[in-house]
Amino acid sequence: MSQWYYADARRERHGPVEADTLRDKFRRNELDLSTLVWREGMPQWQPLSAMAEELQLLVQADTGGGIDLRADYQAIEDGTAVAKASAAAAIAESPYAAPGSVTLDTNRVIASGDVVHAGFLRRLAASLVDSFVTGIITWILLIPIMLLMGVGLGTLANPDNIASLGAMLGFQGLMYLVSFLVPCLYFGWMQSSTSMASLGKMVVGIKVVRGNGERASFWRNFLRYLAMMVFGMVTCYVGFLITAFMVAMTERKQGLHDMICDTLVVDKWAFTDHPQWQQRGLGTATIVILSIFGLLVVGGTIAMLALIGIASSKFS
Repeated sequence: MSQWYYADARRERHGPVEADTLRDKFRRNELDLSTLVWREGMPQWQPLSAMAEELQLLVQADTGGGIDLRADYQAIEDGTAVAKASAAAAIAESPYAAPGSVTLDTNRVIASGDVVHAGFLRRLAASLVDSFVTGIITWILLIPIMLLMGVGLGTLANPDNIASLGAMLGFQGLMYLVSFLVPCLYFGWMQSSTSMASLGKMVVGIKVVRGNGERASFWRNFLRYLAMMVFGMVTCYVGFLITAFMVAMTERKQGLHDMICDTLVVDKWAFTDHPQWQQRGLGTATIVILSIFGLLVVGGTIAMLALIGIASSKFS
């Protein structure tokens, strides 16, 4: 079996070690894809990404060229590269250096490390945004359908006429169908994309993944939303309260529909190279959304009570 050597960030050589040891260190995030490795028979040191297939790492191997360290091999051997690497790292980490962009690699899942599960309030804030979005889409579709069917407000308000009653029932059935399908398609499409999040979840910084951190498919997300709605409706909406309680109290913040479909709602940086960037609190976006919603609820309640008071004063 081949014996491997690897160089750490300071260009200090370590080894020999077995391939299993390299795999374990990679899973524990002690090594990354830029780590340089070498074994007997290789003409030069290579980044770990180039040897991913041979080492059977659970990542897509980079087919780019290797890094030629033959000129630097002696420095790795005798340890003189430490000072050079330290100086280079100090320059690279200078606070005056231009910031680099960070992108999420959705095809790579880092299974180890801390995972922040999204709690009830962050999910509620995301749901409020998504309900607004899907509501607009639904009515954009329903209004032209109403016009094409010739169903007006006057028709729907006249249940004495058989034709009007049929139109009203047909429109109500179509409205329920569209109201179900639009969110199912919306969540199925958005949460199976590279962002793994609906617009609401993007705003509050969370995403939906499989139980092992992988991206969930379109149909899994489609059925996830459908399962939640069916459970809520067959229980006369008590199911939504049960779901909220489960999200608030279970260890992995899963509702029944999450357990059925093997999904998790986590911070957007969970299962990535940067788990330390996860947000444990509510976050500014969540606080703003919930505050606006609370003001609307309070304002609507006051307005409703005022109208009731005005109406009752007229009849007294």
